This record gives sequence, C-alpha cells and structure tokens, in this order.
Amino acid sequence: MGARYDLPEADAFTRTYWDAAARGVLLLRHCGTCDQVHHYPREFCPRCWSEDVTWSPATGRATLHTWSVVHRNDLPPFKDRTPYVAAVVDLAEGPRMMTEIVGCAHDDLRAGLDLEAVFPDGVPKFRARGAGRGGWG
Repeated sequence: MGARYDLPEADAFTRTYWDAAARGVLLLRHCGTCDQVHHYPREFCPRCWSEDVTWSPATGRATLHTWSVVHRNDLPPFKDRTPYVAAVVDLAEGPRMMTEIVGCAHDDLRAGLDLEAVFPDGVPKFRARGAGRGGWG
C-alpha cells in the first residue's frame, strides 16, 4: 500500500489531541493569560505568545464558513473519495478550523449551516447538526 496522505502523524505534543479525537472529543488550546482559545494546536498562544496554554474540550458545534466541493484529487486515497467537501468552519468557541463536511448533500450546503463534529477513523470532520446517526457520509 502506498503512502496515506489523509492520516495524521501524532508527535509528542499532538498525541493528546489525536487520542481525544479517537474517543470522539475535539480539543482546543486555551490560554490562561489572555483567556482565549485557538486552533490549530500550538504550544504557545498565537495572540499573546504566552506558554500558559492547556487542552480544553470543545462543544463540537460549529457553523459552515466556506467550502469547496473537490471533484479531482490524484493523491491516494482522495481520488477514490471524490467528490468530497473541503471546508472552513467557525467553531462555537471562536476559532476557525479546516475540515471536511460529511453526510450532507452538496446542494444543502450554505454559509452559516449548523454543524456538529463527528470522528470517523479518529479524525474530526463535521456534518449538518441533527443529521442521522448512521454513516459518516
């Protein structure tokens, strides 16, 4: 099997994030100095540069900010998944996150769509809030 470009490689710092995602929990970083949360995980606050940051569970709620339906991607395994929806979502806690939208008809996508986190294969993705609990899309 060739290289997988869709699976994260956890390191000593991000292992906590990926272990939580495998349990269905989205973690953000919270700054104890300026009381802001940020994403993607960093060892310092990108606002005030403090190193007083800790992991904090997110609600898993978000709204769709923007998206693109990808019809062609030649990297494995993406070429077997097309079309898929690459997106940027606004997390309820404030930060924006790049992700994938699953389980939603492309015609139903709209800015501001209420979303919830799902974790197929331990990777955070989002679907329309209230969508069925069946497959991931």
